[in-house]
Amino acid sequence: MEAVVFVFSLLDCCALIFLSVYFIITLSDLECDYINARSCCSKLNKWVIPELVGHTVVTVLMLISLHWFIFLLNLPVATWNTYRNTQSRAVEVTHERSHDQAWFPPALFLHVSL
Repeated sequence: MEAVVFVFSLLDCCALIFLSVYFIITLSDLECDYINARSCCSKLNKWVIPELVGHTVVTVLMLISLHWFIFLLNLPVATWNTYRNTQSRAVEVTHERSHDQAWFPPALFLHVSL
């Protein structure tokens, strides 16, 4: 059973890393004005819920299989993703770098490293 848990976790983490790289590439295209803001948002918004589900599933799976250390490593990032995606605020997309975007690179690198 442990092998199945870790193989599923490995595949899920590979998918999450792929999504993080996709987010970085799409945001860099936006920064270089290769795509407009509306196109960038439509591309990225499709993958927000699958990313949230993927990270939450791995975290819950580690809790159920009693791998406490890995669960505690994943818990802050899963909690942050849940908090970030359940906020009902309208975000205005602009080309200028806003103060709301200042948290994105550190949170993304933490997400990729876990």
